[in-house]
Amino acid sequence: MSPSPHSAPIDVLAIGRVGVDLYPLQDGVGLEDVTTFGKYLGGSAANVAVAAARHGSTAALISRTGDDPFGIFVRRELQRLGVSSEFVGVVAELHTPITFCEIFPPDDFPLYFYRDPIAPDLIIHPDEIDVEAVIGARLYWSTVTGLSREPSRAAHHAAWQARGRRPLTVLDLDYRAMFWESPDAAREQVAQALDHVTVAVGNREECEIAVGETDPDRAADALLERGVEIAIVKQGPKGVLAKTRDDRVEVAPFAVDVVNGLGAGDAFGGALCHGLIEGWDLHKTMLWANAAGAIVAGKRECSTAMPDSAEVESFLGRAVVHA
Repeated sequence: MSPSPHSAPIDVLAIGRVGVDLYPLQDGVGLEDVTTFGKYLGGSAANVAVAAARHGSTAALISRTGDDPFGIFVRRELQRLGVSSEFVGVVAELHTPITFCEIFPPDDFPLYFYRDPIAPDLIIHPDEIDVEAVIGARLYWSTVTGLSREPSRAAHHAAWQARGRRPLTVLDLDYRAMFWESPDAAREQVAQALDHVTVAVGNREECEIAVGETDPDRAADALLERGVEIAIVKQGPKGVLAKTRDDRVEVAPFAVDVVNGLGAGDAFGGALCHGLIEGWDLHKTMLWANAAGAIVAGKRECSTAMPDSAEVESFLGRAVVHA
């Protein structure tokens, strides 16, 4: 995909996973017994882009699909949900990834990824990166999954080299063991990636892969020592901790009846993008991101459940902080 000029700068440009979520419409039932499913746009980077678009950002995704009906669905759904598919190519010999889950509220949501022999979103070559778009984006979002295989790994580094360590260059620590040959392999790649980004966000387990720490404060401090300007540690039922060199913010979780917790992190990410672009202070940004995550945790699907700003404001007006 050769570089091309853009009529307007992109607010949020994400690179990474896209596919189709086939989620059961029955709760508390194993996949072997599920009879009905809902079909949704899926993939972490795609969900974050959709979430950001819901808050009014211009958003685009760099990814790939297979040359199949699900790939057509992905590109149509991205456009319908406000995300440009200009940089979503097609890999003819591969299938668009499918993800199944099981729903056992409040905290058990096993995932089953169908991405073999390799997912199209990992077949992105360095010379296919639109460097003008990467440089010009107000916020550039990458995930650790994209570093798990070549040529995607080299493409990520090509994009970072072109962009430089500009403000709002975000790394979602998004570690999933099934995509890696070993934790040590992931640790090595994340260590290199941290040299290129200014914001890092992940849960405690992901922080352990990134910097060897699970204690939220120590993990955030270790990320800051690597040159990150904002370090965010998600703590699930304990809320979220965010740090800069001058500020420390801890936001408590919200009480919510969880339906499916799988999309909460991506909703958090989209609201985080919105707050960073708007230049909000750290506390307001974390409050909004936590609220967006709570809203989606109360829904079945991910991409189509992403709230807009009015919904977040309404939720905050009536929300109860979890004790």
